[in-house]
Amino acid sequence: MTTVTTERPALRPGLRAHRLLERNLLVYRRLWKVIFSGFFEPVFYLFSIGIGLGALVGSFDGPGGQPITYAEFVAPALLAASAMNGAVLESTMNVFFKLKFGKVYDGMLTTPIQATDIAVGEITWCLIRGLIYAVGFVTIALLMGLTTGWLWPLALVAAVLIGFAFAACGLAATTFMKSWQDFDLVQLVTLPLFLFSATFWPLDLLPPALQVVTRISPLYHGVELIRGSMLGVLDWSMLGHVAFLLIMGSVGLAITRRRLETLLLT
Repeated sequence: MTTVTTERPALRPGLRAHRLLERNLLVYRRLWKVIFSGFFEPVFYLFSIGIGLGALVGSFDGPGGQPITYAEFVAPALLAASAMNGAVLESTMNVFFKLKFGKVYDGMLTTPIQATDIAVGEITWCLIRGLIYAVGFVTIALLMGLTTGWLWPLALVAAVLIGFAFAACGLAATTFMKSWQDFDLVQLVTLPLFLFSATFWPLDLLPPALQVVTRISPLYHGVELIRGSMLGVLDWSMLGHVAFLLIMGSVGLAITRRRLETLLLT
């Protein structure tokens, strides 16, 4: 008697990432207030700095030479910073707990899920969470009249791109962390990016040396993308900003995949 066995073809790495998304949705459906609370931070900054300080600054020439208010200048940068902070928070502290204490990923790897699926799934979850914040913030900006033209939907795409770049690099950095004290280094990186990425003042107001440093800031590229989208000013330099963030995210994803395989499969 001959027994014929058939095996299901193995799926390519990354195609089971939706399983991790389902797991995160099940966990956060009872913690929706945690996600919702992250929406308020950029809005508070907008009202305190963009509106309050903006009353003292007045209007000035923005991108393309068009006169804009200080609130119109700051709002896109706050959206970009929110996308960065949300992606970094989700991909570092939350993933660190799952990796070092919850041992969530060890259990997943006993199933057909692979390290690449984990990396893609966690990054995608960061993008979904960031997109929720971006939609809410852009809605506030529209109601306040802080957008120009009809290119503002591109700001949502740019926010997702920022989230991808920082989530991938945040995950990569998390795989090297040994204790909670290492998160002080994360703040040491994100705070200067927040302050010195043409967030609160135009780039040409900075000293020449600092302008050079600012131009290699990942957040600066995100700020320029969102600012151009919300103010209706796009040019060919936007392609350079997109390429920078895509390369950053791709490198972070590659490092994360290799590190997860090293940590979890050896």
